[in-house]
Parts: sequence; structure tokens; C-alpha cells
Amino acid sequence: MTDADQVRDQIRNDAVEAALGKLDLDTKARLLAGQDMWSLPAVPGIGLQSLVMSDGPIGVRGVRWTADDPSIALPSPTALAAAWDPELARRAGRLLAQEARRKGVHVLLAPTVNLHRSPLGGRHFECYSEDPLLTGAVGSGYVTGVQEGGVGTTVKHFVGNDAETDRFTVDSVIAPRPLRELYLAPFEAIVDNAHPWGIMTAYNEVNGTTMTEHRYLVNEVLRGEWGFDGCNVSDWMAARSTAGDIEGGMDVAMPGPTTVYGPALAEAVRAGEVPESAVDEAVRNVLRLAARVGLLEGAPAVVETAPAPIDGQALARELAARGFVLVRNQDLLPLDATAGGTVALLGAAARDARVLGGGSATVFPERVVSPLDGLTAALPEGALTYAVGADPSDEPTPADKGFELRAVCRDASGAVLGTGSLPSGQVQWIGDDLPAGVTYETMASIEVTGTFLPRESGEHAFGTRGLGAFALSVGGRSLWSGVQEMGNEADPFEAFFGAPCERARVTLAEGEPVEVSLTYQVPDMTALPLRAIMFSLLHLGPQRDADELIAEAVAAARAADTAVVVVATTERVESEGFDRTDLRLPGRQDDLVRAVAAVNPNTVVVVNAGSPVELPWREDVAAVLLTWFPGQEGGAALADVLLGAAEPGGRLPTTWPARFADAPVTEVVPTEGRLEYREGLFIGYRAYEKHAVVPAFPFGHGLGYTDWAYESLEATADTVRVRVTNTGTRPGREVVQVYLAPAAPASDGAPSAAVERPASWLAGFAGVAAGPGESVEAVIALPARAFEIWDEEARGWRRIGGTYEVRASHSHGDIRLTATLDVE
Repeated sequence: MTDADQVRDQIRNDAVEAALGKLDLDTKARLLAGQDMWSLPAVPGIGLQSLVMSDGPIGVRGVRWTADDPSIALPSPTALAAAWDPELARRAGRLLAQEARRKGVHVLLAPTVNLHRSPLGGRHFECYSEDPLLTGAVGSGYVTGVQEGGVGTTVKHFVGNDAETDRFTVDSVIAPRPLRELYLAPFEAIVDNAHPWGIMTAYNEVNGTTMTEHRYLVNEVLRGEWGFDGCNVSDWMAARSTAGDIEGGMDVAMPGPTTVYGPALAEAVRAGEVPESAVDEAVRNVLRLAARVGLLEGAPAVVETAPAPIDGQALARELAARGFVLVRNQDLLPLDATAGGTVALLGAAARDARVLGGGSATVFPERVVSPLDGLTAALPEGALTYAVGADPSDEPTPADKGFELRAVCRDASGAVLGTGSLPSGQVQWIGDDLPAGVTYETMASIEVTGTFLPRESGEHAFGTRGLGAFALSVGGRSLWSGVQEMGNEADPFEAFFGAPCERARVTLAEGEPVEVSLTYQVPDMTALPLRAIMFSLLHLGPQRDADELIAEAVAAARAADTAVVVVATTERVESEGFDRTDLRLPGRQDDLVRAVAAVNPNTVVVVNAGSPVELPWREDVAAVLLTWFPGQEGGAALADVLLGAAEPGGRLPTTWPARFADAPVTEVVPTEGRLEYREGLFIGYRAYEKHAVVPAFPFGHGLGYTDWAYESLEATADTVRVRVTNTGTRPGREVVQVYLAPAAPASDGAPSAAVERPASWLAGFAGVAAGPGESVEAVIALPARAFEIWDEEARGWRRIGGTYEVRASHSHGDIRLTATLDVE
């Protein structure tokens, strides 16, 4: 921090103290509770404006569930981590800060830095990696970039929220060593390196204590040991105890207006249950956050001049290509676009790509470039054919392609109160996110209405998702009315949405528009702490015989020089609110790949999934490219990579198992409310190595379009230098990964020999770029923590001396050079 920064910081702190001194107890308590779904109240008397938060892992939605103000949709966090480039994450953060400022948002509810403990984690697409060092580095880059744009971050979910099953109540039972060395480590690194302005505490318990009330982890570790001076925000609806939360270090209870803070907190202070000093400390943290983002009068914002504008579409395209991981390539890619070859593009996901993971990370981009769009634009006319081949889903999903919809809100008499636009058939209004002129008190019904232009002739299915009474009509004809009841969904998030239900089928003609209408009766919500409306008009296109579809794809593949098959997961397989039960691709997609590969040796499979899936045909195809959820420009980036305009820059941020049965850690379902992390230190590649299990593709694996020779390795206790040469014919980028393996304990340190440690662990990495024939040196800092363990008896970090093998690697499974290093 420069002298000028220190002066400005002191001015901010002085302004915070002056403002705090002017507040009475009731106002202080009110300031710690959300006034609505996304914001804190303004206090004009001290010059405090309302602070607005928004979901923001891959884009900034803002406070409305609408496409009226579109958002840039970047690739999923797994894709960002796959680039292994904290500076690229920093650029992504700067873009999101730009988006936030445009939308009037002051704090992003991101990044998510929980670990990929098990491949079954349903929300892993929103997390970075299985490794704490990589996660901390990428998360630090993201936080730095966002806050350089003058917007706050809330690093989440602190801590132990590594699965979705029973996430509101589960007790994550984690021993002290793995808790420190794995799960807390990314948070600690980000606090140390990026100084985030916010942390979000999780729903779950850790070792018997709810995280919003966890005095030890929040007050002693986060604030005391690490020196975090930001604002601690609850996950939405996680706060449950007025006294427990404030004494546990939780500053803000979200969302409002009904929370455990506000009037309840003021009353607890007056009753002697809570010291007012605890309230003052929380308010101080909130005011400091407000000052940093420029909302407190007399306090200079940390960033008063916005950084230079960033082209969002261009960066989204670059990020996608940089995160694509080419895990297999039998001399097929890149394709030669000038050779006049033909391409058969196959798979429903090639036409209707899944570009983001869903759940609270959902945004509505202005445009989405599918693989079909991207390759159509990039290839000469007549070079591309398309066939559906196989659809990953046979369930109706929220009405989307071909639909133009709006929501009409009426009172009990049928009079229109207001109208809102809809990005799809899904209505999701929470808190005050209602169309202009509409209130919960006056609204009796909502009609989702508009037109549908079918893309194909045949029998179209329509349905509903949500809890309550509905009436459905198509083409002016009433098709169904009734009540949808709650199913067996365990997670409240999932239960509130309800299960998709088909209600009727109608034969429609391609290109002939038809009117559609779904009316929902609004229930009485006066007794609910948070009022919200969530339901959907669903649609499923004509379902043709699966064997016929595969046969058509096979014919197209046989006639083409190259076949590109796009396979994908769906929101019913991989999303927020539930964990997966297996790693299989849904539908007949595996059958499609096998059938196409059997007739065309030049088959490329593009895997459109946020986290690992089984690829049982991987040895039967020429190339496999993992694109994660690639964001709005994914199809354009795919064309760039397949045709060689860009190199697939990604390396695996998580181990890709050959089969689900091979995954060493799979337990995500609690037993009697407890999820025991019995594997201890051994998750991800550490577990595969311990159990001698060979994965399909190891952690850190990824192929570019050139080759690299590792020529020299020099190692000290704090720096590793690796010289590499590009031995191929194209420019490229290599990610040099350094792993440590304990070769022998210190000669005088008998206790070191008894310390259980992984066989190897990632200690550092660096990306380098070079042209054909060029050499470059990667300089990789080794953190002191790489040689330390958490000593459970001493309750502190302990350096483990001895001889280590330093491995310069292309991936965890591909060691190129080694050196020995003696550490005291």
C-alpha cells in the first residue's frame, strides 16, 4: 500500500467511525438486515446510500430476473480455472466489475471457492478446482480484478459447503488438518493475496456448529489469524439465531425484510442477550464496505475512476478458448479449413448449447453463439451438415427457442396490474422483483402468454413446473387445469421450483405461429418471511425414434470428412440444489458417439459439461475436447479452436475419472445429518495416487497444438526455474506445473517420518508462451506453506524439513524433470 493509499484508508476509517457514532441502536440493527432481496437500507442522516448486491460468478444479473437488461455470460468457473491463469481471472473480474457498475451493483456474490471433493458435487461447475492452491490463485485473480473495478466481492461459501445434499442442515465433519490444509486454504490465500471486501458464510455446520454462528472459524481464524477486515454476509436465508449469529461474527443477515437482525437484534441488546459492542463491530464492517465502494459521504471510494472499458464479447470468446481442454488428439486437430473438407455436426447440444450452469448463477445474455452458429459462420457454405443424433433430455424444459413471452399480472377482478418481459417460460420473482405497478397484496393471477413459432412439425408437449394451481391453453384451446403439489424434493431450492410435469400434447406445424397461455393463481403469501413466485411454462419438441435419429447422424458422419459430436449434461443432471448420483451422460448420447465413431475415424467429441462425466468411448474417437459451460461466445470459440485460429489453452482443474466406480471419494449424502470427510487429506489427484487408481485424464492434463521439451530445472526452497522449448510448428502456451514429493525426512527429525502426507502435491505453476523453436523460462515461486502441515496438537503450522523431490510436470501424471531439494 502506498503512502497515498494509507492516507485514503485512514480517511475512510475516520468517516466510518464518525458515521457509526451518529447511529442509534435501532438504526444500527436495521443496517445489518437486508431491506429486500438484494440490498441494505440507506441512512441519509449519515450520508449512507443503499448498498446493492447481485449474483456474479460468471455474469452480473442485477436485481431483476429479466432479459430487459442483458448480461455478459462468461464461461463457468471450472472453465476459468482450467486456464490456470490468475491474470486471465483478473481480467474476467474487471469485466464483471464493469458490468456491475453499469447495473448499479456494488457487491458481487462471488467467487465460489469450495473444492471438488467428490465428482458428484452438483454445483462444482461454479467452483474452481479440486486443489486448494489452484483454487486460491484463480480466486485471488478474480477478486483482485473485480475490486480493481471498484466493486466488492464476497468469497463463498465459508466453509465446508462442498456438496448440495441437505446443504441447509448438513454437519460437515472435517478433521483439523484437512480443514486447514484443504478447505480453508483457498479462503486464506485469497484473504492474504487479494484482500476481499466480503465473505459469505455457508448454510451448513462444520463440526457441530452452524457456520453463521461459528465464532472460532469466523472470529478467531478468519478475522483474528488472517486479518480479514471485510463484511461477513450470510448465505441467503442461512441466518437462524439473533444472538448466535452476531456473536459468531456474522455482520449481515440476508435477504430482508424479515431476518434475525433488525428489530429482533435491537431487542436482544436491550434484553441483555447481546452486547451492543458486537453490533457496533458488525456495523463498522458494513460501513467500511460501503465506504470502499463509494456509498458513504466523506469517504473516498477505493476506485474513483473506472478502469478502461473492456469488450465483453471479445473477452468471453477468449476466455472460452483458453479454458477448453483438449484431452485427446490423434493428429486430427486443428482441422484445415482451407482443404475443402466437410464437417458433420451432430447432437442436440450443438444446436441448443448449455452455456451456463443455472441456479443462482443464471444470467441472460444478449446473444448466445451455439456450436452450430459458430461453425456455420466459420466454414465455407456447403461444408457443414447438421443432425440432432441424440437429445440429452426427454423432459420438458422452460419454453425458450421459438417463444416470445410476457407475464401479465391481474387482480381478483381480472384487471391488468402490470406486465413484465420474460427471458423464457420461467417466472422467478423474489422479494420486490415484480413488474411495475404490481404488488403481492393486489396480484391474484399471472398469465404467461405469447406466441410460439415451432422449429419442426409434429407432436409438441407442454407442461408446468412449480407449486400451485394452473390453467394451460395452446392455440386458444384449453388443454389442462389443475394443481401441482410438492414432490419428494429434499432441498428447499429444488422443492420451490417443483418437478417438471408434462400436461398435454399438441400437433403443430413448422413455421406456423400459435398462441400459448399458462395462468397461475397466486397464493396468499402474507405469512411468509420471504415472498417469491417461481413457476414455469414448459415445452418439449417432437420426440422422434431414438434409433432413427442416430441412424441419420451416422449417415451424415459417413458422408463427411470429419464428424463433430457435441454431448452435454442438463439442468436436471447438474445444477444447484442437488448432487449427482452418477457420472453418466443422459439420454442416448454415448450410443450416438459409438455409432458415429464406427463409421468415421475422424470423430471429434465436444463435451459440454461443467464437471466430469464418464466417457466410455474415449479411446474410440480421434479427439475429445472439454468445453465446460462455455459462456455466450462458446460456439465462436469452438470454431476458433477446431479450425486452429486459437489453441485450446486449458488444463484439467480436476481429475477426470475413467468410471464413477473408480472415484476414490464419492460420499455426498449425509448419514443422520452428518457428512464425514473420512478421506482426510486425500481428495482429487492425492486420492487417486494414494489408491493407485489411474484416471481417464489426470489433474493438470491438457494438449495444445504444439509440443514442448523440458530442458532444465533449478530449485531452491522458494523458487523453481524451468526452461522449456516449443519444439512444434505453431506458437503455443504451456502451463509448467511444479509438484513436491517427500523423498526423505530430515536426518534429525524422527517426528517427520511419522507425518502422514500425500505422495505429491501441487506447489506452484506458471504459464509461458513461445513461438516455434523458441525457449522460455518459467519462474515459479514456492510458498513456505508448501513445506508445512497443520500440527493438530500444537494448533499451528509446522515446517517439515527433509529431502523433497521437485517435479516439473506437464500434468500430475506426466513428470518431465526432477530435482532433489533439502529443506531445513
